[in-house]
Amino acid sequence: MTIYRLLTAAAAVSLIAGAAAAQTPATATTEKAAQAATGKPTSDAPGKTAVQGTARAVGEASVNAQATTPVAGPVSLKPNGDIMTTLRTSGQFNTFVKALDATNLSGLLQKQPNITVFAPTDAAFAASFPAGQLDQLMANDAGKQQLQKILIYHLINARIDAAKIKGARGPVPAGSGDKIVLDGTAEGGQLKAENANIVQSDVACSNGLIQVVDQVMKPGSVPEANPEPPPAPEAAAPAPEPEKPAAKPTRRKK
Repeated sequence: MTIYRLLTAAAAVSLIAGAAAAQTPATATTEKAAQAATGKPTSDAPGKTAVQGTARAVGEASVNAQATTPVAGPVSLKPNGDIMTTLRTSGQFNTFVKALDATNLSGLLQKQPNITVFAPTDAAFAASFPAGQLDQLMANDAGKQQLQKILIYHLINARIDAAKIKGARGPVPAGSGDKIVLDGTAEGGQLKAENANIVQSDVACSNGLIQVVDQVMKPGSVPEANPEPPPAPEAAAPAPEPEKPAAKPTRRKK
């Protein structure tokens, strides 16, 4: 049984185009606009300046504040409005949030309707990237473009809940144009997305679903189709019976 391909080519192009358009962040010219864009109040007072700071600057400040108080223990993500606000206020997705802010994808996860996000935890990023590599990617435009493609691979422009994955296996187009292989056929009921386990499913936010994963997903990490089982070995032919020695002729007595 395969998973129905819910994302059309046109929808995939639309999602990628939206991400590309987000490369140039709009400047929030009022405190209210900056707060609406980031979910966090700014530190500027309206009387001091007409420009209240960009959404990116406000978002990065909130991430840095969260990073000082990481949340330990098992993942227990609770909905809190839209997808981006839910991730931002959790405390267990600080690296994911920081990367989304740096690549200007935060607005997409805040405003795009009916999407599914496979969200890697902080521990997932720590296990998938050597220390300092993410900071290097975020330090220049080329690195940010590379990181953005990795992040968009974790988005599907449709609502994919656990019920659609259970008992099925197959590829679903991601926002990057690659395909995510979803697998709900494993023994024990473990749901998987590519090389990652879904450790918490169906976190319902105002604009879509979050599926929490324990690894940063990589395109092509598993085959789209299950490998064919090896052919059964042919039965060995029975060994020939040994020939019996010819009987000696008997001599007749005279």
